[in-house]
Amino acid sequence: MSKIIQLFKIKDLRKKIFIVLIWLIIFRILAAIPIPDVDLSRLENFFSNNQLLGFLNIFSGGGLSNLSIAMLGVAPYITATIIMQLLTMIFPKLKEMYYEEGAMGRAKFNRISKYITVPLGFLQAYGFLNILISQQVLPGLGTLALLKNALIITGGSMILVWIGDLISEQKIGNGISLIIFAGIVSSIPTAVQKLITSFNTADLISYITFAILAVVVTAGVVFINEGERKVPITYAKRVRGVKMFGGVSSYLPLKVNQAGVIPIIFAISVLLFPQFISQASAIFSKDLSVKLSETINRLFANDYIYALIYFVLVVVFTYFYTSITFDPKEISKNMQRAGGFILGIRPGESTSMYLARIISRITLWGAIFLGFIAILPNITRIATGVSIVTIGGTSLLIVVSVALEVLRQVNSQLIMREYEGFE
Repeated sequence: MSKIIQLFKIKDLRKKIFIVLIWLIIFRILAAIPIPDVDLSRLENFFSNNQLLGFLNIFSGGGLSNLSIAMLGVAPYITATIIMQLLTMIFPKLKEMYYEEGAMGRAKFNRISKYITVPLGFLQAYGFLNILISQQVLPGLGTLALLKNALIITGGSMILVWIGDLISEQKIGNGISLIIFAGIVSSIPTAVQKLITSFNTADLISYITFAILAVVVTAGVVFINEGERKVPITYAKRVRGVKMFGGVSSYLPLKVNQAGVIPIIFAISVLLFPQFISQASAIFSKDLSVKLSETINRLFANDYIYALIYFVLVVVFTYFYTSITFDPKEISKNMQRAGGFILGIRPGESTSMYLARIISRITLWGAIFLGFIAILPNITRIATGVSIVTIGGTSLLIVVSVALEVLRQVNSQLIMREYEGFE
């Protein structure tokens, strides 16, 4: 509580917080402005029968279910970023740009991602609107109006990416993450309202179980998200001139959840790919697009099939993304250059193998945890039989991760200003 009071006492930080809040309010306004001629009853029915679109709706802050001008949210940008991350495995120059050129290289990498976002956003908007026309959600929408709306929706996504950059500049959390966070939090009042209106005394045990599980899962998310294995490192003593350097001990923190929420986003992107293909095929044949969409919806309507595929994809992508972001050979080289070593392990190849073995073991538990969190809504729905009471594990993980990151950044700024006060 004292830190919150201190936070609002510092003029600079108070100004940054208000700027972030203003941009988030603008995002919520954009998510509430619908495109014209929408049949709301058909739209609600369409979303209630599609789990994947429900997930995208969370990312858009409810903009997708409202068919707002920001209906795609930051999803096209996330997809573009994922594509660029995968391309680093194929093109060494992209990998060098992202990992070795520092801040300028990453800025260039992000700029290319934004260029890719535009055509991706347009294709997704065009295909999705075609699906809605076939479902009579947007009856009588002509070709010219379809193209116009697709361009407006693409523009809405790019505006959100721009807002995300402006929020990131305030150094109080990542802008894109905070937009997703705001979208998830904004859906809580609607979820509570549905919970109250659908309350049935016969399902009281299910509701109590839900409340207990929600607390346990929240604690588990915090515990795993903050959990790490500390590998002790000793630095050899070195003499330069008349001064001695090194001779100290430190540790290398290896997080249990090294990949964060990225594997879940990767898995959702793969699950959405068939839906995206069905939407894009509307360019060539509307009938084919409708048939593909219906087939995909029937397949993923089965909770067991959906949960199994989702869980496997999350586990696979956890290992994949960890292998991209954590390079034992590079870390071993950097330690050797700095004169660091792990007691009982030879520097070089042996250290690299030792770190790879540790990260493989802890990633297994991180992957299982992420997989469980991803399919938690399906598990609660199967176990309780109440579809309205489901614990959104993915949403919960994102909210907790973003909240912890914001707290870390705010705390670091407070500490920095405390040091400035001593000058």
